[in-house]
Amino acid sequence: MAGLIETTIPALDTAAMDAARARLDQLTKPLGSLGQLESLAVKLAGISGNARPRFPRKAVIVLVGDHGVAAEGVSAYPQAVTPQMVQNFLNGGAAINVLARRSDARVIVADLGVAAELTPHPKLISKKIGYGTRNLAIGPAMNHDEALRAIQAGAEILADEVERGLDIVATGDMGIANTTPASAIVAAITGKPVRDVTGRGTGLDNAGWRRKVGVIERALATNHPIPSDPLDVLMKLGGYEIAGLVGVILEAAQRRVPVVIDGFISGAAALIATELQPASRDYLIAAHNSVEIGHRVMLERMELTPLLNLDLRLGEGTGAALALHLIDAAVAILDEMATFSDAGVSEKL
Repeated sequence: MAGLIETTIPALDTAAMDAARARLDQLTKPLGSLGQLESLAVKLAGISGNARPRFPRKAVIVLVGDHGVAAEGVSAYPQAVTPQMVQNFLNGGAAINVLARRSDARVIVADLGVAAELTPHPKLISKKIGYGTRNLAIGPAMNHDEALRAIQAGAEILADEVERGLDIVATGDMGIANTTPASAIVAAITGKPVRDVTGRGTGLDNAGWRRKVGVIERALATNHPIPSDPLDVLMKLGGYEIAGLVGVILEAAQRRVPVVIDGFISGAAALIATELQPASRDYLIAAHNSVEIGHRVMLERMELTPLLNLDLRLGEGTGAALALHLIDAAVAILDEMATFSDAGVSEKL
């Protein structure tokens, strides 16, 4: 397990990036006129090591876990929704299923810590670490071993998907109350006031939001997470699905697989991963800017620019699935568009 956290992540392929830039500058358009699509294509060339990459084999990995802090009334929905949504994912009826089908991406669903026994299903991966984390408001959400096991579980899922055939991965999550640990993580690592990084989650009213802020402040005071030790922060404040996504990200980066990060919960995992392994940041693509106010703080900390701003706050990987369309567009421009020479078009004077 230490190897996953400590192994050197490969640098981006600068030769492939230089070749991609050179080709973009020869395409039939003014220099830089496709903006972020061009910088995205160059980054993807560097990740893949291919000056003209394509990513036909896509997957959205949705990790699921429950949170003991739900007992504090920090969510507008009951915890029973978590296993119900797992069934919805498996039946293909959730938003992520719809959007993933549009992106031609397979949806991988894994139970890392649902607080219920789930009916076995051929499409459900069981990596259960426990039946929900403990209540972070009164003590650590996980112990050290549980956090490491959850990270390893996520890494194993990613590795298995690579064996099936995987060119790009999007992160997704499900777990009632999971915006509370995500807010706690960003507050602990950045030192920002809790109220400045805590949103309304699934739709809390003003009283519910104030209660949520108080719960997170109590969690920080009780657990004393060490900002410079991201594993300590994860263990004390995180969730099984957040830890699992850390493993997905680190394993993907080591395998040169681009990772499309969804919203706030995926952002919390990415924040932990990049604090553990700063080089993993180069393999991350921020899909969108969530309505959750702490998400922007996370993205700024990681120096990532989101591709979309659609007021999304669902999770599940929905924003990441939408961003896959832009990724396909970016690499198609790089690969398919004619150069001035090819098209017989005059270049700039």
